[in-house]
Amino acid sequence: MLKQRLLTALILVPLFLVILLVLPQSVGVLVFTLMVLVGAWEWSAFLRTGNPVARAGYVLAAAALMALAWRAGMTAEGLRWLLAGSLAWWFVAFIWLSGFPGRVNAAAAGVAGLCVLVPAWVALSRLHLAAPVGPQWVVFLLVMVSLADVGAYFAGRQFGRLKLAPRVSPGKTWEGLFGGVLLAMCAALAAAAWFSAPVGPFLALCAAVVLLSVIGDLTESLFKRYAGLKDSGTIFPGHGGVLDRIDSVTAAAPLFLFGLGWFGILS
Repeated sequence: MLKQRLLTALILVPLFLVILLVLPQSVGVLVFTLMVLVGAWEWSAFLRTGNPVARAGYVLAAAALMALAWRAGMTAEGLRWLLAGSLAWWFVAFIWLSGFPGRVNAAAAGVAGLCVLVPAWVALSRLHLAAPVGPQWVVFLLVMVSLADVGAYFAGRQFGRLKLAPRVSPGKTWEGLFGGVLLAMCAALAAAAWFSAPVGPFLALCAAVVLLSVIGDLTESLFKRYAGLKDSGTIFPGHGGVLDRIDSVTAAAPLFLFGLGWFGILS
């Protein structure tokens, strides 16, 4: 499986770099849109319905909310409120995962999916369109979250003993979490120099983003367990579905964009 994951990554990574750094920014937003809509289709399986019409309706509902959220986020104040609302949702998700992981039903899964996907799409798209280095910020965010995942995987395999969330994702450990944060902070330190960002606030923001990205990962795992699924899909060999690739980013992107604005790093 590791070999298959590496081969898929060798194809996807250069492709995404071209999309994000070479092609017009509108193309990147279009790709984000398609990925989130595919993610909404995959999330509709967590409602445990096999009715394709109902699942298509869920995708249409997500698309409608995306349009409304985009309009609401067109002003700086509207965007701040949207991102703040997303962070409030992720706080609820943390409480849910910590205290009530067994309390899941189809209605809750449907609402949660919209809270996960819609703000993340707005945050990624707005960050990508930010001048003049928005695409570079997006690449850094994706790299940092990916490195956190890689660090957690290898540190967990080598040193993992203490389970992080055994009722949600038994394979994750505290040792893996620390390894992932450490590797991600190395990337953050390099990025602080690249973007000329204030080191202290920027590293604090990145640490918070990485920790929240774990909540995003665990949240998808919660609903996959409820639906009896190992992966959200099969679109990426060795990696699963779109949601399996963006689950961490859905939580990380709103906080990252909010924090960049809060600290005045991105005006």
